[in-house]
Formats: sequence, C-alpha cells, structure tokens
Amino acid sequence: MRHPVGTLKAIQETDPDVYTAIRAEEKRQREKLVLIASENYASPAVLGAQGCLMTNKYAEGYAGRRYYGGCQHVDTVEELAIERAKKLFGCEHVNVQPHSGSSANMAAYLSVLKPGDVILGMDLAHGGHLTHGHKVNFSGKLFQSYSYGVNRETERIDYDEVQRIAEECQPRMLVVGASAYSRVLDFSRFREIAQAVGAYLLVDIAHIAGLIATGLHPNPVPYADFVTTTTHKTLRGPRSGMIMCKAEHAKAVDKIIFPGLQGGPLMHVVAAKAVAFQEALSPTFTAYQRQVVANAKTLAEGFLDRGYRVVSGGTDNHLFLLNLTPKGVSGKDAEAGLDSAGIVVNKNAIPYDEKPPAVASGIRIGTPVVSTRGMGEAEMRAMVELMDQVLQHVHDAKTQRRVKKDVKAMCAQFPIFHSYQPV
Repeated sequence: MRHPVGTLKAIQETDPDVYTAIRAEEKRQREKLVLIASENYASPAVLGAQGCLMTNKYAEGYAGRRYYGGCQHVDTVEELAIERAKKLFGCEHVNVQPHSGSSANMAAYLSVLKPGDVILGMDLAHGGHLTHGHKVNFSGKLFQSYSYGVNRETERIDYDEVQRIAEECQPRMLVVGASAYSRVLDFSRFREIAQAVGAYLLVDIAHIAGLIATGLHPNPVPYADFVTTTTHKTLRGPRSGMIMCKAEHAKAVDKIIFPGLQGGPLMHVVAAKAVAFQEALSPTFTAYQRQVVANAKTLAEGFLDRGYRVVSGGTDNHLFLLNLTPKGVSGKDAEAGLDSAGIVVNKNAIPYDEKPPAVASGIRIGTPVVSTRGMGEAEMRAMVELMDQVLQHVHDAKTQRRVKKDVKAMCAQFPIFHSYQPV
C-alpha cells in the first residue's frame, strides 16, 4: 500500500489551511533570492527522510541500549549518522540526538560545568551567538558570563585581547564561534588561551560546518574539548543539532543529552542527518562549498567596488556584514526594501553599533542558498547591481517592482525543487 505520509496531497486533504501556507512558502522560496546566511535548501532526499514514518518510533536511549523494543531499524540510521559524522570531522565521539544547536551547546556546558561557573564567549553585538553567554539566554542566566569582541579598527578578533580578558575573568569554559563573523577562526590560538587559564574549549561551528567538513576552513576538532553544530546552514541537512567531543567526555555528554536534557530522540530527523552527512561526503558537496565561498567573496567585492562598507573589509567564508551607515540607510529599512524587491536578507548589528538591534546599522548577507540553486559569480555580480538599485532608493516602490521582475526571472533560471514534481 502506498503510504501517504509527508505528501502534499495528504496535507491538502486533511488540512487545507496548512496546505495553503506550505504552497505559499514554496512559492516564496522559488521566486525570491534568499541571502540569509543561516538558511539553506535541503535536498529532496533529506526532506524525504525527515518526513518519513520513523517519526512514529519512540527510541529513548542509544543504539543497542534503548528503553523501548522494536528499535533495530532506528538503531541503524543513528549508527550511520554517527559513522558519517566521524568521517566528516574526524571526531572521537559524536552524539547526533540534540534537537538544535542551542541544546547541543547546553549539553556541552552542563556536561562539565556547574551553574554559576564562569564562561567567556564572543559578544553577540560583535557577531557572537545568544547561547554563548548572552544575558537573556539560558547561558547567561545559568553561568557568570563574560565576553570578547572585535577590534574597533580592524573589526577582527584580537587574540591578545581575548587572552587578557581570559586571564582577568578566569573562565571554566572558553566559547568560540559566531553567527556574523566573516574571517577564519584561529582554533590553535584559542586552545593556547584556554590552556593558559585552565579552561575547557567549546567551539560552535554551526555556521561553518560545511566549510570545515570539506577542508575549506580549519577544523577545531583536534583542539577543542567540545565541538557543536547545527546540521542545516552550510551543512545543508535538516534543522537540528549535533555535539562532538573528545573520548574522555563521551559518557558525560551522552548522559546529559539523555536523560539529562531530552527524552526520546527525533528519529526521522536523525535519519535526515544520516542522509545529509552522506551527501556531504561526496565530491559534489566539496565543489558546492567552494562555490559558496567564491560567491560570498564576489558579492563582498562587488559592494566594495560600489563604495559600500563591508565589515572587516571582506570575507573568508559564506557570509559578511554590510555597514549601511555611510549610505544613510538602517538595516531595518534595507531588509524591508530588499524583501519587497524579492531579495531576502536580515538586518544585523555591526560591531560598535549605535543603533538598537531592532533597527541595526547593517545587513547580513550569506550565499549558501543561492549557491545551492546553482548560481555562480556572474549571478553574484548581477545581484549586487540589483541590490544597489534598491538600497539607493530603499523606499521607492517603483524601483522595488522593477527589481522584483528581474529577481523572479533570475530565480526561474535556477529552480530549487527540480528533483521532484509537487503534487
């Protein structure tokens, strides 16, 4: 019997309202240029695995050590996901059960730290992440949190300054990683700093995991006690998380994930991770990551050539920040104007921003999605031209309508769901 689970037809018959919203979102993804650095388009195989009937299976525990019967097949997919993750990153131990990057970070903290311990992470306002110690997040509420940032002049991490702050606050854990930092991270130097103050080293590679897996960014695994990541973004898998660690921390990590923080794992999502990791082991994935970086560099250079201010002067990875202060445009207005023209970015604070985060002085631009669509440097140069037209007249509806037509035509040349026919 044909199983209807996960098909649009089944959703349409059962819940027309949700079906309509899904089809509207499909149209949005088809017809807009998405430059959100933390998003990507998962393959039909990943989407199929995530929508499969393994969602029906409860599997508390770990492969071979479950609290439920009938887990032999979900054991297989979890073991495959673990094996493939080890091949990708060269890690000693991996737990693929975290539901998100945030829960993976929480597990890393709680496996070795106690509430009230000191952590040191990158300032959110300088490109860090909420879970690296921000006061509104669990990480800033459970632990005494201190932060480091970027140099005001170079807009890059000053490692001597990080060491000075570490010596001053004496953290139990040094946290590395960012959501809006466009330069290579020196994991060896961070390890030296952590060792000098007796701290554990946690590296969150959520944004750059795909680049690391393909050798286009240094790998933190040899240096870090813990490495966490999401499995979407550049890794192009399902929206979920993963934690890697040295063997000495394996037992503590597994115990804190289950039963410490989570119940039964989402086995359909674990299956999707296994598929995504298999895709990431292929030569085509390496070629894709090279294009991601090349596209980001081309976009950044295009904006620089037009007199825009790119934070830190360029990019080494998949993203960069555009400082719109010299143009007299806020990040909020830029995001709204570009979206009306069919180009999706997010407003983003720049280092030492004088505007509040809800307004911001910049936008964050990333290339994972447009690269997945098959776009290259020529399309990036055309994109700069289109974005410049909007940013020069950010409130002009006529300009937005004209650009939107060009965007739709460009998207039509690079379809995203060409591997299957929607119902």
